[in-house]
Parts: sequence; C-alpha cells; structure tokens
Amino acid sequence: MPSSSHFNSPLVSAHDLSVSFPVRKGILNRVCGHIQAVQHVSLNIAQGETLGLVGESGCGKTTFGRCILQLEKKTAGNILFQGEDLHQLSTKQRRILRREMQMIFQDPYSSLNPRMCALDLITEGIREHKLEGWKNKDAAGIQLMREVGLDPESRFRFPHEFSGGQRQRLSIARVLSMHPKFIVCDEPVSALDVSVQAQIINLLRDLRSKYRLTYLFISHDLSVVRLISHRVAVMYLGQIVEYGNCSDIFEHPLHPYTQALISAIPTPGMTSRNRIILKGEIPSPLHPPIGCAFHPRCSYATDRCSKELPELRNVKNQTVACHYAEQFL
Repeated sequence: MPSSSHFNSPLVSAHDLSVSFPVRKGILNRVCGHIQAVQHVSLNIAQGETLGLVGESGCGKTTFGRCILQLEKKTAGNILFQGEDLHQLSTKQRRILRREMQMIFQDPYSSLNPRMCALDLITEGIREHKLEGWKNKDAAGIQLMREVGLDPESRFRFPHEFSGGQRQRLSIARVLSMHPKFIVCDEPVSALDVSVQAQIINLLRDLRSKYRLTYLFISHDLSVVRLISHRVAVMYLGQIVEYGNCSDIFEHPLHPYTQALISAIPTPGMTSRNRIILKGEIPSPLHPPIGCAFHPRCSYATDRCSKELPELRNVKNQTVACHYAEQFL
C-alpha cells in the first residue's frame, strides 16, 4: 500500500468548492430549486500523490473532478493549480494550462473519435497544441503506444477494433501525449474485466513513478482505490465525510458511512453477517437532510445528528465529519 509521508506542497488545491445545478420547470422555465452536487469541499493533492475519491454513484465525485479541470462551472470556492487561481487566468493562459491537466474517462469508447485511427487519436493533442517535435508526431505516437503496452502495428486500427482494455490504454497514451502533471482518473477501470483492471492499475502506477504524475482517482470500488492511493477522501451527498492516509482509512474507519463501504469489499471467508447494510436510499441532492446528511441511514444517529451539521475535525490521524467519531477509536 502506498505511503503519503513524503509529500509536501500541494499541486492542486480546492478551497470551499461548491457546484450546484438549477432545476427548471413550467412553461416559463423558471428555476424551482438547485441540485447541490458538491458542497464546500476543500482538498489538497501534492505533486506525485494519488488521492482516491470514493463514494456511491451520484455522490458528486465526477462533478468535483470535472470542476477541477474547468469542465463544470463552480458555484463558489477557489481552485488553485501550482498556486495559481484558475478562474483568474486569461483564455490563453488557461489553454496553455490545459496541457498539464488531463482526464481519463470512464468509458474509453465514447471518449474516442470513432472516425480516427489510433495513431491520429494519440497525436491529435500534439498537433493541435504544436508541442515540441510536433512535425515528427507519428514517431512520438508510436513510442507512446509502446509505453502503454499497445502494439505499434495496430496504429492504423480504429477504436471499435480494440478490446475494452486496449481502448483504455489508447486513452492513457492520448493523455500522456500532452506531458501532463495532473490527471483526473474518472472510474478508469470500472467498465473492464477484473484481470484487465489489474493490468491498467499497474500501468497507472508505473507511469506515476516514471513521470511523477499526480492523480485524482475517482471510484466506487474501494478495493481498487486501496491498490493505488496514498490518501483517500470519502464523499457522501456532495460532502467530504472522512479523509486521511489510505492505511488509516482502511484499518480504522471513523465514519459510519466509511465503515459500511469498507464492509462491502469482498474478502475470503466473509459472510453476510460481517457486512453493514445501509437502510434506505441516498437522499435527493435537491432536498438534502437537515443536520448530518447521512443520519437518515445511520444506525448510530441521535437527535443531535438530525439537527446539527457535523464539522470536519481531526480525530487521531484522520479528518472526519461525525459527532461521535471518538467511539470508533
């Protein structure tokens, strides 16, 4: 399991970041409410580190990652990259910075142009941004195919001629062509077979070490997050409820939601009695619960939880938003 002790200054910082989407209805298309996708999230990611962002589907993980890359507009808060506020940059400065911030999408097939061959897909960014050596881009593309484990002989194939794992390798090569420092990995292995998942995770780890890449690794699969992450942040209904070093989170989870997620990881000899079954469904982000957002599903909830919003605070080695975290030490 990776250690996070040797990371210092942050490469990417989100301060009190919020993202909401208006809900409209009626003939006049009036705004009747807002979906609170991300609520007051503050996280730092250091150079060379992998931060795992986990939670159930619909909790706001992908929206947070897209907002970091300016693919979604923030409602409030600030995003800093290498100490610069991204929203204070000009269009030209932001275009240059986009080379250093890239994204690996969940579905490699829908993120690749089906009318372009593999070599053209990989070298498109080199050509558009006229990066160093762009006139000899084909040689760079072939080298990138070797880097990610693709046969250069397949460079003239189209995306539909590759398997799912090969298409994801193609997406990774396309991202690497821009020489990024920071990559948002949005569930990059969730659509792949288990054996192929391991290959892609190993590839991402090797590339991180070779190029000192920084990842925001978004996933709902904690067993995958454990393999690649230095730190883990747990998100529920758009809020961070716990974060800390990967080993601390998995060995001593302090939030009931984190405990439930970890209990769902399949392990040899585990029975249904060892699992924590959450009651009910995730509340609507259009009408989030008052107090702790998790209290309608929490077996430890009290009246205080339904009235008072818990603040993120340090408890031992973790940061957790729970009124009663100390009882799980």
